[in-house]
Amino acid sequence: MGVSRRTFLSTIAGGTGAAALGAAAGAAHAATPAPRPAARIAGPTASGPGDVVGKISTGYQGWFACAGDGAPINGWWHWSQDWGRSPSPSNNAIKAWPDMREYARAYPTAYPNLNGGGPATLFSSYDQQTVDVHFQWMRTYGIDTAALQRFNPNSSEGATRDDMARKVRSAAESKGVKFYVMYDVSGWTNMQSEIKADWTSKMSAHTASGAYARQNGKPVVCIWGFGYNDGNHPFSQSACLDVINWFKGRGCYVIGGVPREWRTGTGGSRAGYGDVYHALNMISPWMVGAIGDASGSDSAYSTYTVPDQADCNAHGIDYQPCVLPGDVSARQRAHGDFMWRQFYNMCRAGVQGIYVSMFDEYGEGNQIAKTAENASMVPSGSGLWALDEDGTSCSSDYYLRLTGDGGRMLKGQIGLTPTRPTRPRV
Repeated sequence: MGVSRRTFLSTIAGGTGAAALGAAAGAAHAATPAPRPAARIAGPTASGPGDVVGKISTGYQGWFACAGDGAPINGWWHWSQDWGRSPSPSNNAIKAWPDMREYARAYPTAYPNLNGGGPATLFSSYDQQTVDVHFQWMRTYGIDTAALQRFNPNSSEGATRDDMARKVRSAAESKGVKFYVMYDVSGWTNMQSEIKADWTSKMSAHTASGAYARQNGKPVVCIWGFGYNDGNHPFSQSACLDVINWFKGRGCYVIGGVPREWRTGTGGSRAGYGDVYHALNMISPWMVGAIGDASGSDSAYSTYTVPDQADCNAHGIDYQPCVLPGDVSARQRAHGDFMWRQFYNMCRAGVQGIYVSMFDEYGEGNQIAKTAENASMVPSGSGLWALDEDGTSCSSDYYLRLTGDGGRMLKGQIGLTPTRPTRPRV
């Protein structure tokens, strides 16, 4: 199983930034296909607009499979704790239930029927139609670029992940959305040699696609997990620098998914990794698990975003901070106010791009993809919350529409505003 970055980050001990933000925490229009003019970059930047600079990117897991879908993994991948058994209230691995109305193929589970009637079914990412639907949503709601998550391809999941890369490429090409490979090196023992072999023998072939994301004319690659101060990311400075420079030597534009304390080398970051971070073309700090409400976002703006942007400017590096909708199960979303505050804070800081975490992360409850609107769309007895958990009725596409509006603010298509312009329902 791929290691959940959300899970391991929540267990890092002694994170000073997380503690500070934890203390701080506690406290309109219909979507239309977004125009795509040249983006206006709000602040100093190392690069001009491309497929990640001036754009909204989102992480795409593509890691849900179902028994009988034909995937090599042959099980309920990421839907249940025991992939060999059908998902049920006692064998559950998700925190939110998808809106299933647009999928051509649905797989029956062992959950009771939905509260509103009808069987509790789930989609498989292995079905091309599922991926096509997801990328059509990206296109419709103004999401520019998808970062396909790729864990250790030499594990038992490798064949399924190889197939998913091909399916994502097909969907991106047909729907007019860009994509790039985002390696998550969590738990990857022989990463330094195997990531190079995987790129050379498999993933680099996808850069021939017109849909593969490019920045400054170079194919984009992200490496998530360098510099984290935990046993799941034991990579030395020299190993990290070797991999970054290897990709750059092959003409790639390299993004780093790094700890939020990357600049200070404290908390979740290993000390003394400044040369690793500054070797990157773009820095993208991870914020999931650090903030949970608007006041936490404001604290992060002062603690991380503003000084991070200044450091990136000084070193000629692009900056792509993370925006999250909030965990549905933890009731963080505040009908979009939490996410909008982050968009506002990022845009007023003049960031070069925004990374939305994540598109389809139902396992962590941080998905922006269409989600059950109310209890009628959730299995009876599941204990799962719908998008109206705080009493505000939200359409299933609300967080896609909200992301689209955040992108318009980033690009200067709407004015900078702390007031959320997106209505929960149209």
